[in-house]
Amino acid sequence: MASMLKFCTVCASNNNRSMEAHRVLREAGFNVSSFGTGTAVRLPGPSIDKPVVYSFGKPYEEMFRELNDRDPKLYKSNGVLLMLDRNRKIKDHPERWQENHGQVFDVVFTCEERCFDSVCVDLLNREPALNRLVHVINVEIKDNYQEAVKGGKGILDLAQRLTKCGDLDSEIIEALAAWQEDYKSLPALHQACYY
Repeated sequence: MASMLKFCTVCASNNNRSMEAHRVLREAGFNVSSFGTGTAVRLPGPSIDKPVVYSFGKPYEEMFRELNDRDPKLYKSNGVLLMLDRNRKIKDHPERWQENHGQVFDVVFTCEERCFDSVCVDLLNREPALNRLVHVINVEIKDNYQEAVKGGKGILDLAQRLTKCGDLDSEIIEALAAWQEDYKSLPALHQACYY
């Protein structure tokens, strides 16, 4: 096990950015989960104004089979089948952050500012039953496969740095600032919240 810290990755649909970060963290031995903050799972479709929409909870395997049957050429060329193939090897289905009240994390990585805002607002609106600090860090990543791979590597490096902190709560700002110097193309935000 890479550390005792429990990590979470979050994007809008729990399909691209959060799942790539989930994959690299898991492969490095970290305890990690992933979620989406959207109202539904939206994947690129035949055109920008015609996304493929699924409910959270629909298995990645079923999405993969349906889209492969529907138009394999389109969904291979736009990277959706590659993404879903990766996802089905990591976990069963996309999960929604707002429906997750049973797990507690030390660090939540979001991949877009609106997801960061959703996670922070959700945590602020919960009853602070545990009085336990959670660090929410946004690493801004464009929503395409190539940028998700770059962002996942950046999140892995940041997670590794955070595990080296003797006292995460007091050293996180310094660790984040040092990381940001090396990853200027991945703007970051930080907010301390509570469970």
